[in-house]
Formats: sequence, C-alpha cells, structure tokens
Amino acid sequence: MPTLQALRPFAHREYRVLIAALAISIFGSGMWAVAMVYQVIHLGGGPLELSLVATAGSIGLVAFVLAGGIAADRVPQRLLIIAVEGANLAVIAAISGLAMAGWLQLWHLAVGSFVLGVGAAFFFPAYSAILPRILPPEDLLAANGMEGTMRPILQQAAGPAVAGVVVAALSPSHAVTGVATCHLLAFIVLNFLGRHALEAPANGADGGAHGRADRGGAETTGAAKTSFFHDLREGISYTILTPWLLWTLLWACVSVLFLIGPIEVLMPFVVRDQLGGDSSMFGFLLAVMGVGGAVGSLITASLKLPRRYLTVMMVSWGAGSLPLAAVGILDSFWTVAAAMFVWGATGSVGMVIWGTLLQRRVPSHLLGRVSSLDFFVSLALMPISMALAGPASEVFPIWAIFLAAGVVCPVLAVIAMIAARMPADELAHPLDRQVEVERTTAAGN
Repeated sequence: MPTLQALRPFAHREYRVLIAALAISIFGSGMWAVAMVYQVIHLGGGPLELSLVATAGSIGLVAFVLAGGIAADRVPQRLLIIAVEGANLAVIAAISGLAMAGWLQLWHLAVGSFVLGVGAAFFFPAYSAILPRILPPEDLLAANGMEGTMRPILQQAAGPAVAGVVVAALSPSHAVTGVATCHLLAFIVLNFLGRHALEAPANGADGGAHGRADRGGAETTGAAKTSFFHDLREGISYTILTPWLLWTLLWACVSVLFLIGPIEVLMPFVVRDQLGGDSSMFGFLLAVMGVGGAVGSLITASLKLPRRYLTVMMVSWGAGSLPLAAVGILDSFWTVAAAMFVWGATGSVGMVIWGTLLQRRVPSHLLGRVSSLDFFVSLALMPISMALAGPASEVFPIWAIFLAAGVVCPVLAVIAMIAARMPADELAHPLDRQVEVERTTAAGN
C-alpha cells in the first residue's frame, strides 16, 4: 500500500531517533522565521534591516557549507549533528535572554543569524550522508518524502503559525524563548543516536570499487586520508563532469537569486501593505505554503520513483514558480495563499526526488561533498538575493519583482533540461531497475 511504503523507514531505530529530533528542531526553525522578522520590526527595523539580518544567516551558510560537506565525509556525522544542535541552542538562548532583559539590538540578531547559518552548513551535508548508511536504497525515497512532509508542516506551517500567535498575543521575545526550548529538546533526543550506526565514512570508500558496506552501514577501506583541498577538488570535478547534476545546480543558483529575497524579505510587507494583515496573517500564509509542501512530499513518498525522474523534478520546480508572478498584484488573502500552496507543493515534489537522486546516483564517498556543493551552488546567490530585495523594493514596485521571479524560473528549467539532455539521461540510468538488481543479487547471495 502507498501509505505503508511512506512509513517503511520507521522500522529502523536510528531513523526514528533522527527524525524525531529533526522534527522538533525544524519546528523551532519555523518559529524563528517569524520571531526573527517581528523582533527586527519590534526594534524599529524595516526592509533594509531585515535584509541585513537575513543576509547574515545566508552568508554563514554559504561561507561554511563546503567545509561542512568535507567534514561530513571525514568525521562522525553523529558528532556533527549533535554539535550543531548544541550551537543552535546556545545562540537562541542568548538572544532570548537579551530580548527578555530588554538589551537586544539588531547586531545581536545579525550575529546570531550568522551562527545559525554556519550550523546549517554543517548539518545538511551530514544529514544527507547519514540516511544511506542507516536505510536500504529502496527506503530512501520514502525517508526523503517523510522529511519533506514534516519540514513544510512544522517549519513552514505549524512553527510560523504558532510564532505568529505568540508574537501577537505576547511579544517576539516570548516566541524566541519558544524556539530555544525546541532546540533544547532536540539536543536531548539526538544524544540517543547509536554511535555504531553513524561512524565516519572512510575517505575514498564508495561501497563498490573501493570499499564494502558492513551490516551497520559503515564502510571500510585501506585508503589514506587526503587533504582538504584534494577532497574539495574531487567533489567539484565530479559535479562539473556530471551534466544532470551541474545543470540542476546552475538552475537552482539563479532561481534562488530571483525567489528567496522576495519571499523572505518582501512577503511580510506584501501582507501588511496589500492584504492589510499582521503577523498572524503572515504566519498563516507560510503555513499554507507548508501544507502544500507536505502534500507534495507525502504523495511523492507514497509512490514509486518516477521513471522520468529528472523530467518530473524540473517540470515541478519550473511550472510551480509561475503562480508567484501574480503575488505582487493580488489583494486577496486566499489568492495569495493559493499561489503559495502550489509553489510549496511542486517545490517539495522536486526536492524529494532530488534528495533521493543524490543518495542513489552519487558515490557514497562523495556524498557529503556533493551535498555541500549542492547547497553552496544552489545558495551562493542567496545572500545577494536577500541583500538586494530591500533596496530593489525602493526602486521597483513589488509586483514587478515577483513577476520577474515567477517568469524567469520556468524558462531556466527548460534550458537546463535541454542542455543536460535529462530525458535521455534518466532513461539510461533507471533507478528502479537498480533496486531490483540489488534485491536479486542479495537474494542470490
């Protein structure tokens, strides 16, 4: 049954612990998205100040994500994930204390946002590298779909909605305190991760030609440790020489430039100026987008990986951006909500397939580095997007900015598919057939 297929990863203990901690943490991140915005506004900030704080976080992510990917391939992922959650807890707790005491300033938020970005740079590659070690290949799509379902519900829906209510009823500082509580709980749960299942990968192992996976998911090899720059060059070379990977990342890079700034920086002012709403309306708009993302992820997780997986992924991302073109001219909450729902749903469909694609087609000894390059290339222009969104709104009308975002992304998706010859590539590398071969081989042994 499709529903049972989506739940199959929960049969593995390490996955249950990991996903429980992740759920709590991303709920807190969802609260932070709203609490941070209204904490900036509470301190007298506007679009420019909000751009500064948001940009600081994206700079921390982009500046350290390559190091995070190499670390995920060389040191215990368990240690990385727990350390990141501990750092998140320390930062948010400090901001909460300063806010409650009335000492919080904008530069505190900027520094805190930067540290949170650095933490994310180390967390995401480690998380991507862990899943193939604790789950069999046929459960990866369901695991990515489950994470993709939980993230919109908790980070884009429940978290922002709760934070919006807390801000409206109490204050932004109380919402920040709630975020700190979430990271404390996640930090406690992560310490129950088993050490044996999350050992550091041996540098140079790929589970095939260079190494052999043992029953716990760790790989063994006799290869010597190599330098930081050698590892980085190896990951970059693989990415450049793999067309479907290179062109997808180029598409994501430019799309982020057009999309992230308007959504993260300008949407609160669309709510205030066009819709006449407050923090609660902004939070619930993000919630609607999250619900769309959850629906898209759950449906994808409940089905088999599409035979035309690259085509489905790019069409979902490209066509799903079109509704955003109208956000800047809509004056109804429900029409804006519909556009956000579609964008969230189609974006999640593509992301679930993309995460599975990396874990299935990228050699395991390169997965941490390629995952970090994924984040780096995809988000390289995110700080610029956020930094430009505020000033751009002073020069161009907001409707024109959203129109550009909604039109450029579909055109770029078509260009990427043609340049990388994705339709031919996906037929030449049928992943479902690979799973069947692996099962047959295992049965024969």
